[in-house]
Amino acid sequence: MRIDWVAVGGIIIVTLLLGAVLWGVPNYKVYSRELNGKAQLKEAEWNRQIAIQEAEALKESAKLKAEAEVTRAKGIAEANEIISKSLTKEYIQYKFVEGLNDGNTEVIYVPTEANLPILEARG
Repeated sequence: MRIDWVAVGGIIIVTLLLGAVLWGVPNYKVYSRELNGKAQLKEAEWNRQIAIQEAEALKESAKLKAEAEVTRAKGIAEANEIISKSLTKEYIQYKFVEGLNDGNTEVIYVPTEANLPILEARG
């Protein structure tokens, strides 16, 4: 009986290829999952860093807005102090009369001695 070495070689090669596939596919799945897990971890780290940067930006923005509000309030306080020092009874009466002359006044309340307004005129 003669052995056909080509057929035996072909069978050995097919067997080795089949063994490589049977060994390689599960190992490739493990390797692929490991790479996928590393990619997800890296993405989570980036998302965390982005969230931290956004939070820091909001914090800085809030601080700057608060500082601006304090500065604005100080300016208003200074302006009010200047105005309060310059107000006189005559100036207040002048502004009242000026307000009557602007044409927007429909009803005028005149205080009485008890500081109660006259709500209607009787004649």
